[in-house]
Amino acid sequence: MLDLIYWRNLATTGVVFTGLVVGLASLFQLSAITILSNLGLSIMAFTLPVRLLYKAMTVTRLNDGSHPFQSYLDEDHTLTDEDTVRMAEQMVLLIATAVSELKRLFFIDSIMDSVKFIVFLYLLTYVGVQANGLTLVMSGVICAFSLPLLYKLQQERIDKIIKAVQLLVEKITEMVDLVVSLAKPPPAPAPPPAPALKHKQKTK
Repeated sequence: MLDLIYWRNLATTGVVFTGLVVGLASLFQLSAITILSNLGLSIMAFTLPVRLLYKAMTVTRLNDGSHPFQSYLDEDHTLTDEDTVRMAEQMVLLIATAVSELKRLFFIDSIMDSVKFIVFLYLLTYVGVQANGLTLVMSGVICAFSLPLLYKLQQERIDKIIKAVQLLVEKITEMVDLVVSLAKPPPAPAPPPAPALKHKQKTK
């Protein structure tokens, strides 16, 4: 994945990026079933004639009977029991973390975090009016393939901007924390301690 988004292999990344963008753009006009069916037919329209050609060459003794796609067939993509258990544990941990975080935000465990979440949800209402989910997915794919490359080319300039934004956010957070602390009522004074009872010593 990192090799793809950092364009370390231009040919592979170009094919994957173009395929994703074209496929998502096609979903605006066609259904997912139609696109997947046509994609499968396109692949089969290439692989079947090639396989038949190699079979005919084997019959006429023009090659040694090798399979044209044997290298792809030999690739092992099966998951071991350990891999399956590890992936299941990661998914369960991710879901549990998300549920705990949402519960913390909705039930106001931290006022500042909940206020930020409210602002985020409010902004999402405007995003939902202007764009649908498919548009957001396409934008995410384009950003995933373009932003890492842009950061790699302009790393020093982007780091300066990020530091400036972080300082600004820290100052705003400090100001909001100060306002919240001033708005809080002062703590109630502690009750005075009860007087100690004096025990008279009995003289024998």
